[in-house]
Amino acid sequence: MNIDANHCSVEDALGILVGKWKPIILLHLMEKGTVRFSDLKRSIPGITQKMLTKQLRELENEEIINRVVYPEVPPRVEYSISEYGRTLEDLLHAMHEWGQAHTIRKQQKLQEDTTK
Repeated sequence: MNIDANHCSVEDALGILVGKWKPIILLHLMEKGTVRFSDLKRSIPGITQKMLTKQLRELENEEIINRVVYPEVPPRVEYSISEYGRTLEDLLHAMHEWGQAHTIRKQQKLQEDTTK
């Protein structure tokens, strides 16, 4: 890999994806397709309504997700991954797999340390 560290775009990518909830939100949208706000909130235990709203707005501003508001009472809002957002699918799956492998590695190391 030949990347100039002074001109690395990893920082740009992390600026969009970093945070506890954004990758989880994106994986849910990739898996489920179009989702209402309340269903998305229910599927992510621990996230507050305020934080979900903030993260969704940031992803929408970057054109990673689509937001559709239906003129109903009460208003219905649905979110989906955009075509542009779909370009992150391989990256997010790779991060998920690496995270799983890392967790297993840590558990094995902990077991080794406790048996010494």
